[in-house]
Amino acid sequence: MVSVDLFTTLCLGTIIVLVYHYLVKKYHYFLSKPIPCVKPTILVGTSGPLLFRKRDLATHMKVMYNAFPDAKIIGMYDLTSPIYMLRDPDMIKKLAMKDFDHFTDHGPYLTNGRTDDNAGGDSLFGNSLFAMRGQKWRDMRAALSPAFTGSRMRPIFELVTKCGRSMATFFKEEARAGRKLEYEIKDTFQRYGNDVIATVAFGIEVDSMRDYNNEFFEMATKMLSFSSWKMVPLMVIMRVLAALGQKTNMDFMDSKLSDHFKKMIRDNMKQREVNKIVRNDMINILMEVRNGSLKHQQDEQETKDAGFATVEESNVGKTTHSRKWTDNKLFAQCFLFFIAGFDTASTLMSFLAYELSVNPEIQERLHDEIRQTEDSLQSKPLSYEVLQKMQYLDQVVSEALRKWSPNMQLDRYCRKDYLYDDNAGTRFVIEQGHMVVIPVIAMHHDPQYFPEPERFDPERFSEENRSKINTGAYLPFGVGPRNCIGSRLALMEVKSIFYHLVRDFRLVLSEKTQIPLKMAKHPFALLVEGGLWVEFKPRSGINE
Repeated sequence: MVSVDLFTTLCLGTIIVLVYHYLVKKYHYFLSKPIPCVKPTILVGTSGPLLFRKRDLATHMKVMYNAFPDAKIIGMYDLTSPIYMLRDPDMIKKLAMKDFDHFTDHGPYLTNGRTDDNAGGDSLFGNSLFAMRGQKWRDMRAALSPAFTGSRMRPIFELVTKCGRSMATFFKEEARAGRKLEYEIKDTFQRYGNDVIATVAFGIEVDSMRDYNNEFFEMATKMLSFSSWKMVPLMVIMRVLAALGQKTNMDFMDSKLSDHFKKMIRDNMKQREVNKIVRNDMINILMEVRNGSLKHQQDEQETKDAGFATVEESNVGKTTHSRKWTDNKLFAQCFLFFIAGFDTASTLMSFLAYELSVNPEIQERLHDEIRQTEDSLQSKPLSYEVLQKMQYLDQVVSEALRKWSPNMQLDRYCRKDYLYDDNAGTRFVIEQGHMVVIPVIAMHHDPQYFPEPERFDPERFSEENRSKINTGAYLPFGVGPRNCIGSRLALMEVKSIFYHLVRDFRLVLSEKTQIPLKMAKHPFALLVEGGLWVEFKPRSGINE
């Protein structure tokens, strides 16, 4: 009996030692590379502080970024997988733009077996433009690109600004009723974003401030639950055991909720086809994509008309294709717009409202520009063209995107071996299958590129100062052909609501907001513990 116990113990001990040495060897990858590496911890690599809620993602990215201040590229470990972090703006542009054919995709853990058309292809997230890979991504980008040009934004603008007017009117009604206008603004702007996406993407009019628990908002809240802490174990499995995730059809979305979402879009499309309804929204655009009738206007020129932060479309988005898209692929694009409009945009708007409330002089200067614009309109409604000409509003939004960029990092997957050469003596091969991370939030807070980075200063983006900005270090909407396709829509959504709110109200920080801000230790999102609370105080002489 003793011999069996001893044998078992020896076997277990041997297995433990072998596993330990296997893991240790996994962390030897960067020893053969001429670059510095952040020291990893067994099993969790350099991701431990995120997994164990010691840091929020923004802080973690800054710590990694600042570990080797003089390096252009460094090594890290996402659990047991070696990844590269690019720290140099010129090399970022080189890899993401000039040498894009080596880095065309996001990480493979975002996809699973449910993206295969032959297997049903019903994954909303896996089939989205963000998660698509290879030629499918190129074709979908080209198919959708004409929908997000300046000419397409103009007819959509009225739908967006109507939501902004409605929210401002609601606040005025509440003020006349004697109620205190104090709100947790992440929730408030999610409601606004919900209304915008409902009308722009789905042709559904909802009012989430008056109809507080409307079905569309409830569905959005449930769908966004995939960004909660409950999803961390699933994401770890899908990253470490990608093959298992594909074979078992793991997905970020609840299947019942996903089916309900797709049915809503399918019914909407069918109703329009039967009744020959045409509306300037995303459903109509996707129907054009399905029919192959959505094209770029030949005489349209790419401009920065929507603002400094706007990203330009690459040649990938201007190519032609003949692929026939399944309904599931089209539904997935609606889902992506839904998530971006509901959560990502509301994060930016929340922190912009916070900055205006703690910087009253900036808020008043913005109000002055809005009043001047109102006077020039002479009682005519705000138009897309007029909104885009508001210079200080664009500066304010651009600075909010710098300091509080919701897209805190970018990732690229190396599709084929790449010879990294910074022309300064560092030269080595990034092998196929490895990930490269671009630390957007850390670069936005690097004093080398943005002096006094913790100060909210819209003057960084004034006409006189714009030329000083290193565009490789300012990446709120990404970089290269895989940049954010909806930057114009996002900027329009943000600018429209702040035009109406700052015109009619003063934004004042509520005592419920903890100062200094204490960031929630979340692995994906920019969130504040206790929430961001702001009070809207009616200005004298506002339109009743």
